[in-house]
Amino acid sequence: MVEFIKQPWPWYIAGPLIGLTVPTLLILGNKSFGISSSLRHICASCMPANIPFFKYDWKKEVWNLFFVFGIFLGGAIAINLLSNPNPIEVNPKLASELAGYGITNYNNLVPEDIMNWQSLFTLKGFLLMVVGGFLVGFGTRYAGGCTSGHAIMGLSNLQLPSLIATICFMIGGFIMANLILPIILSL
Repeated sequence: MVEFIKQPWPWYIAGPLIGLTVPTLLILGNKSFGISSSLRHICASCMPANIPFFKYDWKKEVWNLFFVFGIFLGGAIAINLLSNPNPIEVNPKLASELAGYGITNYNNLVPEDIMNWQSLFTLKGFLLMVVGGFLVGFGTRYAGGCTSGHAIMGLSNLQLPSLIATICFMIGGFIMANLILPIILSL
């Protein structure tokens, strides 16, 4: 059984399982799926300051915190019990292109050649980790939710703002991956 779970799940299994979370959450209490709002709930519960953005009844959304904890716990279990010890398999063409940027270590899901403490203090590392992290957070707040909230939940509910946000996420991702990232990696 463990060997079966360790294998990558095909799209026709994983996709419907993700898709079934939408009606399940709606049936179980008209809850919406999304991860970015959980940070707001954590801040609202931990910081009793008089910040208007955090003054709401966060206890009504405590289920979301359990959901995020479950994601964290599932990830911890998966990395410790189900991880593949072999290096990540990378297409030879991609490996050749990445080698041009100095990325040759595929021992983890995140390339250690660019994502490490030493890289944080370089221009490339600062742009990727700090500026990139800020832009993800800003974009999530500006769009009123994250990709999972908009693309999975919002599109399932036929919400026009979610369609617009998802289109913008995709365009931004294409521009970043094909135009901006190669410039940053060549620094």
